[in-house]
Amino acid sequence: MRAIFIRHGESTGNAGAPCHDLATIQLTERGHEQALQVASSWTEAPALIVTSPYTRTRQTAAPTMARFPSVPVEVWPIEEFTYLQPGRWNGTRSAERMPHLERYWSEADPDYCDGEGAESFSTLLRRCEAALTRLAAMPAGSLVYVFGHGQFIQAARAIIANVDLDDQAKMRGFWLKGEPPAISNAQRVGFIWQGGCWHCATATAA
Repeated sequence: MRAIFIRHGESTGNAGAPCHDLATIQLTERGHEQALQVASSWTEAPALIVTSPYTRTRQTAAPTMARFPSVPVEVWPIEEFTYLQPGRWNGTRSAERMPHLERYWSEADPDYCDGEGAESFSTLLRRCEAALTRLAAMPAGSLVYVFGHGQFIQAARAIIANVDLDDQAKMRGFWLKGEPPAISNAQRVGFIWQGGCWHCATATAA
């Protein structure tokens, strides 16, 4: 089976606006345009459309859902990785969070949890593995479009491409200060389940 993961379009958070509730961040005008571009680019109808429960992914998926109205849609727990405690950091800008991001990633402790509402890096990986297991159970030849988030997709790719690395080694290569996001807005990343294991396919941009 084939799964194409799509990161949501540009959100208000990506554009630099303070984030007060990670689940309800919406797309910018550019993000809505990217969602339309994604929908118009498909050359094949999927067997299933999956979205995270977050607003920005559902908005990104909406034009694709409208293009394929007979395709079932499911909401899976593939929301973005929240590694800083929301109660302390919601409403802040990225520049304010940067010292804490640097410390979090440099310490590279995959079992560390920052507090209520956050999750550890290892928990993120287990969540990704669960989603990949669900996808692998789809009928052979299936195509699924999965609308999700950058770090979740990055984690799925790390699981597939770096199968021999432990959680800490995966974490050490996950974030580098000054580097652009590993998965850009509206980028598509394909995975293929074949021969009892996952393989990475070519990533594309909308």
